[in-house]
Amino acid sequence: MMAGGPDQAASAVDHVRQARERKRAEAEAIGVDARYIDDLVERFYSRIRTDELLGPIFADRIASWGPHLARMKQFWRSILHNSGEYSGNPMIKHTAIPDLGEAHFARWLELFYRTLREGEGDPRATALVGQRARMIAESLLTGVTVQRDGVAGGRAGRNLPHV
Repeated sequence: MMAGGPDQAASAVDHVRQARERKRAEAEAIGVDARYIDDLVERFYSRIRTDELLGPIFADRIASWGPHLARMKQFWRSILHNSGEYSGNPMIKHTAIPDLGEAHFARWLELFYRTLREGEGDPRATALVGQRARMIAESLLTGVTVQRDGVAGGRAGRNLPHV
């Protein structure tokens, strides 16, 4: 049974909707709209596919790039617009990759930052998206390292590059 009743539940739902709308509006105000995200994802993963370090990892796991890119666009809209449209568990996918480590995440960020800068409009967009990318990379690297090495891996992402 829900404490507070239906009025409180409706208020909570409205609060979440407003927070999502506010986050999207703030991102769009600096140019981070759906088109920006689509373009970023397309350009970034085009670069990933040809990268000597990361390309083979992706090639071994992605049979069809169309669905993967669509999923990554959902992921980034969820991160940058709080859209709530992505459901998945990236941690499980990343912990299943043998020998994934700091060098891989650092390279991922380097390519991501390069892609951001090449398409830069508003520097605030680059900062926002770059900061979110680093948080994701640090979180995934930490999860992968803790899974493999135990609590000693708890700060594994501290040396990753910043935008």
